[in-house]
Order: sequence, then C-alpha cells, then structure tokens
Amino acid sequence: MRAPLVDGFGRVHTDLRVSLTDRCNLRCTYCMPAEGLDWLPKPELLTDDELVRLAEVFFSMGVRTVRLTGGEPLLRPGLPGLVARLSALGLSLSLTTNGLGLARSAQALRDAGLRRVNVSLDTLRPERFLALTRRDRLADVLSGLTAAKAVGLEPVKVNTVLLRGTNDDEAVELLTWALGEGYALRFIEQMPLDPQHGWDRSTMVSADEILERLRRHVRLTPVEQRGSAPAEEFLVDGGPATVGVVGSVTRPFCASCDRLRLTADGQVRNCLFARKESDLRTPLRRGAGDEELAERLRAAVTAKKAGHGIGSPEFVQPDRPMSAIGG
Repeated sequence: MRAPLVDGFGRVHTDLRVSLTDRCNLRCTYCMPAEGLDWLPKPELLTDDELVRLAEVFFSMGVRTVRLTGGEPLLRPGLPGLVARLSALGLSLSLTTNGLGLARSAQALRDAGLRRVNVSLDTLRPERFLALTRRDRLADVLSGLTAAKAVGLEPVKVNTVLLRGTNDDEAVELLTWALGEGYALRFIEQMPLDPQHGWDRSTMVSADEILERLRRHVRLTPVEQRGSAPAEEFLVDGGPATVGVVGSVTRPFCASCDRLRLTADGQVRNCLFARKESDLRTPLRRGAGDEELAERLRAAVTAKKAGHGIGSPEFVQPDRPMSAIGG
C-alpha cells in the first residue's frame, strides 16, 4: 500500500468516478445539442486493460469506491467483464446510467459485482420526456429501474434535475412515485457543464426552492450523518424513506469532497469543475511503471483547490461538458 491521496486541505480521497465513454444515446437539452457532439476517437479511449491497471494504482493509494459513468456507460462493449475485473480488485462498484439498456444488462452486471445503480430521470410524462431527451424512451427507463430493483442493485437511486418552466412542477409527483416504487430520489441542481456554455444561474431551481416545494406536501427531517456524500438527506414524514438534494451550486460540499475523476481518455480531474487535467494515458502507453503513475496522481490531488468557486467572479466554466467529464 502507498500513502493515501491527501490534498493540501487535508481531504483524503477514497472515491473515484470513472467515465467509460463520452457517447450517449439520449440528447438531453441541458446536456448536449440535438446532433450530439464530436465523440472521442476510439484509439483515444482507455482499453479495459488500461482501466484495470490504473484502478490498481488508485486502489493502492486508498481508493475503495468506484462509480462508473459516461456519457452512457452501458454503451461500453463488454461492460460486465470489466465490472468483474474491477470488482476482483476489492473495489465497491456503482453505476450512473440513463437506464435505457438496464433492463437487459442488470442481471449480468449484478452477477459481475456491481452493487448499486443511479438512474437519471427528469420526468414521468412521456411527451415531456421526449421533449427533454429528444428520444421517446421513457418506457425503457422505467423498465430498467424495475429490473435493477428486481436483481438487487439496491438502493436504486433516481437522479432528477429540475428545470425552471420545464419540469419543476413535477417535484412532488416524482417524490410520490419514487416513494411508492421504493426508489431513493435525489434532486440535483443544474450545473454549468453544458457544451453550449449557456447555463444561467437565474433559471436554475435551487436546493432551497426544491425543499420549499416538497415541504408544502411532506414533512422533511434532516439526516444528521452526511459524511462526504454529495446529497443532503431528509427523512420523509418521519422515515424510513428519504429524499436527497444535491446543492452543488448553492450548497457546495467542497470542504468534505473525497472524489476524483478519470475521464474516458485517461485524464485525471481533481474537481468536476477543474480547468486543468493530469494525463495518465500518455505515460501509461509509453510504459510508465506504477510508481510514476502514482506520483502523477499524487501531484494532481495536491493541486486540488479548496472549492469549485462557482460564485466567484473568477469562475470559468470547464471546456469539457459533463458528458465528456463523467458525472
């Protein structure tokens, strides 16, 4: 074991988000244009062997939990095999998905070692889903959620972004549905990570607004033990069911952040909103040993800032959109 990944503010990093692809089979209006984006060429993507090799280095430095993301990670060929290899290292694995391919892959992923899943879903109305995602696939997402719960990928979490004037009237409807189905709902503030760089804070539905709307219909009691989790959790009507709110913009949790990100093309990001990346793919492909890779990783963590700085005048949105960074 190597020394743990500690930044200049004493934060110990044990959580890794790994993007498996920048591609996606939805075209959510707040995430990418209708025609999609210029996807990364296949030779630039890390292979399964390269991902496992880097995961071993991360593990040797104290990383214990890995969330597989995208783009849409279910588009990665041979995903169950990769999950099995990562699980064999001793990593606790979860996955964030749009759910389109989950009904046909949930059992294989569970058998391979996946333990939890987060499914992105912003509306329960088919016509609205079509308008938001530019795809008529709501039924597939709902089937994927059902399959995830059936095979034991629990707790099944649902991630929802509320957009002012678009779906913000569904907050209570979504919560009622999630409670009835046994899913853990998490509302997430819209973040400045769109490729068009058109994010406008005034149109964002804030955490305070979300909680205010929910409290008109249910009793919310804060859960005290949050740790480094991005979501503030609340017991609904005394529990045991909960709802979470991720206030990345208005209620930043940077002081307790223990997360790093590895992009599909092998770049380490020490913050979701980082302007700089640390390249691991190039040294990996030229034959660097584990010690050199570990030192590069340590330098990336050391350079992590105290916070993302969204509210400061100096804040500049990252060049890469969310689909290319990994959620």
